[in-house]
Amino acid sequence: MRLLIVATTAFALSGIAVQAQDQAVRTGARPAWAVVSEPLPVPDQVRGPIFNRRQNVQTHLDKNGEWVFVDYLVKLGDSNALQLGNLALSWDPAAGTPTVHSIRVIRNGVERDVLAGSKFEILRREDQLEASMLTGRLTAVMRVPDLRVGDELEVSYTLPAQDPTLRDANAGAMFIGPIPAPGRYDLRLSWEQGLEPTIRPTADLAPLVQRGPSSVWVEMDNPAALNPPKDAPPRYAWQRLIEFTDFSDWKAVSSRMAPLFSKAAVLAPDSEIRKEAAEIAASSSDPMARTQAALKLVQQQVRYVYVGLNGGNLTPASADETWRRRYGDCKGKTVLLLALLNELGIPAEAVLASNAGDDDGLDQHLPNPLAFDHVLVRARIDGHSYWLDGTLPEFYQPSERPVLPYRWVLPLAAAGDMIERLPWESSANPDTTVLFEIDAREGFAVPAKIRQTTIARGPQALAEYYQLGALNENQLESAFRQELEGSSVWNSIESVTWRFDPGQRASVLEITGTGPVDWEQQSGKSRSLTLPGGGFSPPDRRQRGSSGTADEVPFYTKPEFDCRVTTVRLPADTAEKDWSYNTSFDVLYFGRNYRRSFERRDGAIRMVRSLRSLQPEISPAVAAADNDRLTKFDNSMASIFYDPGSYDRKGARERVPATYEVDWVANPLACLPSTVVVKN
Repeated sequence: MRLLIVATTAFALSGIAVQAQDQAVRTGARPAWAVVSEPLPVPDQVRGPIFNRRQNVQTHLDKNGEWVFVDYLVKLGDSNALQLGNLALSWDPAAGTPTVHSIRVIRNGVERDVLAGSKFEILRREDQLEASMLTGRLTAVMRVPDLRVGDELEVSYTLPAQDPTLRDANAGAMFIGPIPAPGRYDLRLSWEQGLEPTIRPTADLAPLVQRGPSSVWVEMDNPAALNPPKDAPPRYAWQRLIEFTDFSDWKAVSSRMAPLFSKAAVLAPDSEIRKEAAEIAASSSDPMARTQAALKLVQQQVRYVYVGLNGGNLTPASADETWRRRYGDCKGKTVLLLALLNELGIPAEAVLASNAGDDDGLDQHLPNPLAFDHVLVRARIDGHSYWLDGTLPEFYQPSERPVLPYRWVLPLAAAGDMIERLPWESSANPDTTVLFEIDAREGFAVPAKIRQTTIARGPQALAEYYQLGALNENQLESAFRQELEGSSVWNSIESVTWRFDPGQRASVLEITGTGPVDWEQQSGKSRSLTLPGGGFSPPDRRQRGSSGTADEVPFYTKPEFDCRVTTVRLPADTAEKDWSYNTSFDVLYFGRNYRRSFERRDGAIRMVRSLRSLQPEISPAVAAADNDRLTKFDNSMASIFYDPGSYDRKGARERVPATYEVDWVANPLACLPSTVVVKN
């Protein structure tokens, strides 16, 4: 959820900063509704760089929307605090203009009016151009002159905070941070008569909330540090928070947002998009083929640029406008895709989601359209639902599950729809598969031929598509050669190749060369070798303090599936029966499967080692039971042994494929035990 966050510390400006001559920061008196608390006396000994004599953050709702009043009086305790003199106010000009009420420096009881001799410089600030984002926000900056350690700095201003799209429907949240500086804090929400929203404080603030005829507030002196229960799911991080909303439920948000997209998807009679849809329809009568073609058109022919200008944070550009300019954000691409699918007779809807990954526990909070930062399309084809994301590269075609692991989404419908939970499923495809092949057939004393292949899926594959895909073959090989040659693994690099497999949505990086093999000599001719990527460190204990306040809170581990496959081609002058290996296991700890398997066959020893989340959350009781048996965890490194004349200890428990026996890109199930049944 996008919260109302007001920073009282300095921050750096980046990106493109252009002076805006047609904008100004107004100065004026505090608004009548603003409340300023009495300053807290400065104690004799202050620890830390600052002491907040007072900090007031107030959100006010009126007929014109939403405003945020910020007022603070800070004692500067050391040189680190002088950064507070770098003031920066940021706002959306479509929402209004900020007003600065006062900026004063107080030294030894003498007050100096900073505004009498200094002015704000107004910048057009685009600090996320590298991410193709045009927000249109303005920033006013001022460097307070002659600020010294021991001074008190007073700053007071009001910012417009309403979204232009929802000027008559407010929703947001205010909070006190988890580790605030010592001092007095006043968090307040007020409203004009008849505009009282639904208000919900978190449980930790509820006993402290005070209420007046047209406001609620919390005042705290020297708030204690506040941390969520250790290793708790992300939803438990919502603390010391006051939420408010004008929406009765999530269905009301859905019905309010839906017309924005349906209206923008209406095409002009002479729209070029109709011609594109007609060509797609003529190419195939199959609904899925038509859907794929429409999605590919949006992905390929319209580049991604986030457009938040002129109130466009929630309002999408029309499909025709997006097509004409051939760029758009997720809203514009979604509208264009909806328009195409409508022309092709394929039912589809826009669905709000959170790419930031902060949607855990969203059902427990008040409805707020700004809880989402992304929108995509869900189409219905032959009785099945498919997700389509126009912002992804063209090889991300319709799928039964979204690419990112959303927990909650909100379908947009004219009649409204409630938020929908997308169930979590343990992945059948590893996020990362690393294949490491050591060809030691020429003997113990000769450097081995090495081949390393790294296969990435999901968000990591997408990141590598943009990073590695921007390099040509020479640049790619040169970069890896410079980094790897002469390392403990590689003597020389022969080739580096990278490709993206569209069908598997997998990034595949392959490196070949030669490298030393660290054979450890035992007695006589015996040898041993520790295999790369074959061991596990013991998982951390999942345990909290004895306060008892989090006895029922589950433990959380971010889901992952990591697979490591190592194959050693044994020296040709040794007998296969003289080779062995150490322990295999297949165990479950804290909702994660730890597995390692060996097999000796056809002149090679093969190992597959995998870590796979089966449950992202476990109960305290399960955690306690796993803690008790943690001493039994096998944290041995994976090792192979050569002992000529020894007893043949083959004993393979299951078939283990070698790096060169399986197409690991097309067949990721090879990383799973043969006993696992995976849903299609």
